[in-house]
Amino acid sequence: MHKCNSGKVAIFVLIIIVVIGAIGWRWWGAKQESPVTGAAAPGISATRSGGAPVSVTTTVVKKQDLPVSVIANGTVVALQSVEIRSQISATVRAIHFKEGATVRQGELLFTMDNRTEEATQKRADAQVLKSRADYANAERNLKRQRELFEQKFISAAGLDAAMNQFELLKAQLAVDTASAEVARVAKSLTEIRAPFAGRTGAINVRIGSLVQPATASPALVTISQIDPIGVSFSIPERERPFIQKALSSGDLSVTAEIPAPATQKLTGKLSFVESTIDTASGTIPMKAVFGNKQLALWPGMFVNITVPTRTIEGTSVVPAQAVQTGPDRKYVYVVSAENKATIQPVDVLQIQNGLAAISGVAPGTRIVLEGAQNVRPNGTVVEGIPKGAKKDDGKGGEQEGKSANTQASPADKPTASPPNSEKKSESLPPKK
Repeated sequence: MHKCNSGKVAIFVLIIIVVIGAIGWRWWGAKQESPVTGAAAPGISATRSGGAPVSVTTTVVKKQDLPVSVIANGTVVALQSVEIRSQISATVRAIHFKEGATVRQGELLFTMDNRTEEATQKRADAQVLKSRADYANAERNLKRQRELFEQKFISAAGLDAAMNQFELLKAQLAVDTASAEVARVAKSLTEIRAPFAGRTGAINVRIGSLVQPATASPALVTISQIDPIGVSFSIPERERPFIQKALSSGDLSVTAEIPAPATQKLTGKLSFVESTIDTASGTIPMKAVFGNKQLALWPGMFVNITVPTRTIEGTSVVPAQAVQTGPDRKYVYVVSAENKATIQPVDVLQIQNGLAAISGVAPGTRIVLEGAQNVRPNGTVVEGIPKGAKKDDGKGGEQEGKSANTQASPADKPTASPPNSEKKSESLPPKK
């Protein structure tokens, strides 16, 4: 029993020794391989580990004016939209247009049953004729009574009675004339016309339908003005002073971009700035007017609005991708005459259309445009081929390669043996 336990212990110890030996062998091989290959740790650039210069693309800081615009999402709205309703209770006798038609201002849309209104107008006109005849008779009678009174044939009381009758009939004529005008207005309400030029919507009634002058009932039709047409949008409140300054010098042009099906741009004018700022979003609503003869804009559409607010004059401008973000502030890599890249902190004034207006770097300075992620401070860089550029084929490419090799300094070209040859020479055991 004691011998059996001793055998198990020996086997267990042997297994442990084998495992420890395998781990040690693996660690020893990795340790021997690392100095031979000379490979850098992941994330460390060749410049930092003493390798070749980093290939980058550079650009020059330019001094120019940078126009600044605000881009916002806009909604197309009709400048005018009205629900057509009847002002009287009547039945529809005729419809003079089709759904979705474009109508002119004053064009006849609906005709209501107007027989009652016609009869009322005729009676009012007849009453006006009667009152006008009575008034004319009273006027003649008053004239005769005055002549008799001057000849002392009638008393003053007779003249006063004639004058009273004249004034009474004159007032009656005015009343009857007003009644006739009311009858004409009532009759005109049986003909519904377009208040402005626009496009009609769906017709909600048919011939013979009884309509009521109530807001609870559906409208007869809706007319929307779509030429010209408006676009509503909002911009951040910080841009309001620049908008106001631009408006003070004249009309402010606004561009609307229709993204689909084919990109199309229309130019309009800013027509309205809200008097208050939306406290919930910190924006100020605005509206622009666009000509729409081709009907490219339609109420309810979403478009991209571009509003030019100001121009930053004589500023240093670089591509926005050249500006790097550090833990404390933004910076660029400045490339010296010796092809050394150094960090230069900058302040970004504005980014617009892929260009950044910055301060802290003088115009004419060469900076890193592409490849900055591989550059280390005070590291050596070399101009590479920009993305998307094609190498020249044939002799031109060979000459360019030769000239590049000629311009490179010995410091830029480290004379080191290829890693593979070092590995082979170091890994081979010494010959006996």
